[in-house]
Amino acid sequence: MSEFGSLWYSRTLNEVDAQIARQATICKVRILDPGVIQRILENDETVCGSRNSAAFATLRNLLMMHYEVREQAVAALGSEQTKALVDKIVTGLRERIGEQLGGDASRK
Repeated sequence: MSEFGSLWYSRTLNEVDAQIARQATICKVRILDPGVIQRILENDETVCGSRNSAAFATLRNLLMMHYEVREQAVAALGSEQTKALVDKIVTGLRERIGEQLGGDASRK
């Protein structure tokens, strides 16, 4: 895959994941806590700390988009390079947003 392709997937995943973090913050959901993403994908709004159906629907759709783009990235770049991209994005989001995302910040 060319450097352009790698850059495109990096930028696209970064934009989608930044919006996921934004919607998760609006919904007051700790998206990186164990099991939370699966509950969102299963349309379980009870995972949220505040009720905002529109933001939750957007969050769910963005998560589905993230997984679709990530699958495409794996096919184009390989799983190791894609994992490295996603890890870098999550680290950057943690630096900007902090512990609101949940999960264990010491793990990657």
